[in-house]
Amino acid sequence: MTKITYCFFIFMLLHQCRNAQNGQLFLLAGQSNGVGQGDSTISIKCEPKTAYEFDASANTFIPLKDPAGKNWKLFQKAGTGSVAPSFAKRLNELSNQTVYMVTAARGGASCHRKAEMADYNTWDTNGQLFSDAVEKTKMAEAKSGIPLSGIIWMQGERDANAILAGQLTPMEYQESLEGLIQRFREKFGKKLPFYIVQIAYQQDKRPDGCQAVRDVQVAVAKKNRGSIPRLRRNRRIYPA
Repeated sequence: MTKITYCFFIFMLLHQCRNAQNGQLFLLAGQSNGVGQGDSTISIKCEPKTAYEFDASANTFIPLKDPAGKNWKLFQKAGTGSVAPSFAKRLNELSNQTVYMVTAARGGASCHRKAEMADYNTWDTNGQLFSDAVEKTKMAEAKSGIPLSGIIWMQGERDANAILAGQLTPMEYQESLEGLIQRFREKFGKKLPFYIVQIAYQQDKRPDGCQAVRDVQVAVAKKNRGSIPRLRRNRRIYPA
């Protein structure tokens, strides 16, 4: 990202926060935008004791600040800045709840196995990312004593490029995304909120692939209306 001042889904989350006892635990997952490519020098600063991130290597929560995340298994630390502090700060301000973040994203990761590149891995059933995310999240649940409140999903550019190259169809991408949501809900509850951040268009590429992914994201949200909270659009242009 070029800026990290965005807050997503806040008003949709407030009804959850009112019922929370000890805080809210969120998983931020996907590919490079989920990892975080923003400018940490202009990153939002969270107030002390209001927002934490889970350090799986030490099995503990630490204050959330950029560059957010820690390298753990296949997951990566933000290059410089992440959306996580901005999201956590605004949610805390509106809910008065402590926010706990679990980061689980990898640059270049695909949703469908046909879009997988080299050793970037995939969220599909043949990849390692899903099982690692489940393991890390369950560790965070055990440490915090708080069940997972929702998943923030920032992914799609890799699959968009595969669609553009003719390696993958939009329907195959939709099936893989819906399958991923179902697998997460099998692990963390059938009503687990899944928040989709709609991808933007990529520089120096025809828009067809990204448009196909954007259309699928809208279709999945509409198909699961009331089950998957409405997505929010990411309007900026990012490189792949």
